Amino acid sequence: MRAPRLFRTLAFRIVFIYIAIFAISAAGLVAFTYWNTKRALDMQTDQTIDAEILGLSEQYQRLGLGGLANVIISRSVRGGQSLYLLTDQMRHPIAGNLDGWPQIIYRPNSFIEFNYERRVGGVSTLRRARGRIFALTGGFQLLVARDVHERHETVRLFSTTLPWSLMLMLVLGVIGGGFMSRNLIARLDSINDISREIMGGDLSRRIPIRGSGDEFDTLATSLNQMLDRIERLMRGMREVTDSVAHDLRTPLNRLRNRIDAALRRLPPESAEYTEIESAAVEIDQLIATFNALLLIAEAEAGMAREAMAQIDLRDVVEGISELYGPLAEEKGLTFDVAPSGEAMIAGNKRLIAQALANLVDNAIKYTPEGGKVRVSIENTPAGVSLIVADTGVGVPVDDRVRVLDRFVRLEASRHSPGTGLGLSLVVAVAKLHNARLELADNMPGLKASLLFPHDTARAIARAPAENPALQIAAK
Repeated sequence: MRAPRLFRTLAFRIVFIYIAIFAISAAGLVAFTYWNTKRALDMQTDQTIDAEILGLSEQYQRLGLGGLANVIISRSVRGGQSLYLLTDQMRHPIAGNLDGWPQIIYRPNSFIEFNYERRVGGVSTLRRARGRIFALTGGFQLLVARDVHERHETVRLFSTTLPWSLMLMLVLGVIGGGFMSRNLIARLDSINDISREIMGGDLSRRIPIRGSGDEFDTLATSLNQMLDRIERLMRGMREVTDSVAHDLRTPLNRLRNRIDAALRRLPPESAEYTEIESAAVEIDQLIATFNALLLIAEAEAGMAREAMAQIDLRDVVEGISELYGPLAEEKGLTFDVAPSGEAMIAGNKRLIAQALANLVDNAIKYTPEGGKVRVSIENTPAGVSLIVADTGVGVPVDDRVRVLDRFVRLEASRHSPGTGLGLSLVVAVAKLHNARLELADNMPGLKASLLFPHDTARAIARAPAENPALQIAAK
């Protein structure tokens, strides 16, 4: 299962790593400070205990056991943080302000820590002490210690608070990283959405600038300037195309009409008639190429969106079958239209019909006599598919992407009439309708599918100028 998108963003990872490094560094610094402070306090306590033991040992050597007991009793009465306990061989108390020998493991010449009970205001409380045992002659023992309960409580509080502090720091870091990432995601999504609209052909779209002067505003400004330049170039190309359409198409049509008039004046069996007829074929091919290029440019520029409407693909298939059915029969092919239910989409009927006509024309052209061409409509979970399948020579897998480019003709089709623009027009029409063209093996032959997604109508109704990028799958 993939993590939510927010946690997979670069901004969140940067913030989280920074917080983690900061938390670990802070914990290390605090731990070092605590260890150094504790060591200094322990050293101070130990020096005080050693000084008291040294003084008591001198009193013991000078006054003996009884004198030592009197000194301990005198010091115990003062109270304070000092603790004393003088015991006999059986560890029975002789003098001191401790009620009994604590539960400790005796370690000669080592400092020990232990718990003891102390009455405060008539209430017995458990406290912490640190001390050292001094052995006397005759099996007597002297325990000298200092009350370190406040330090012990501070240590316990510190050890309990530090993990929670680190946890809180990480949680706040995650929340802060989430807010920062959400802001960055929102701005990136805005740029991506507008970029998709621009790739769909709407060059008037621009990336919004918030005026904060940050890196995103700088990027948006540069991209908008680039888009302004591209839009000016595209506008210039459209003007050139319009000029070419106005300056060349009309003279070509006039030339074709004059050739027709000349052919009507010549006898069909004459050599002049054959030569002029060959010129007429060449001009027809020029006009067809020119019209195909203009139609592709119209589809890619999105100028046909105004003619978008709800259409039934069955009507389109019926019209194309009436046009190409007789041509298939003349070539000795079986032309079959599969029955289907209602297949409503939002689209330009003229362009979809032209795209289907190109697919059917290619299928008939490259299917040998005795073969079969089948047109069908399939409703799938992904959308509505308009399929043209044949039993012809097919297209090699390695060429199924290249064949979609303009003026590309494979070796098998070099000697057949055509301009190499048929599939390019189909791709442009698919792009206009947020559809995709798929070329697959029909075993034998080729299976060409135009897949119109179910949300095509909603997408066109929501944003007439929107057109996401075309996806071509070659299976």
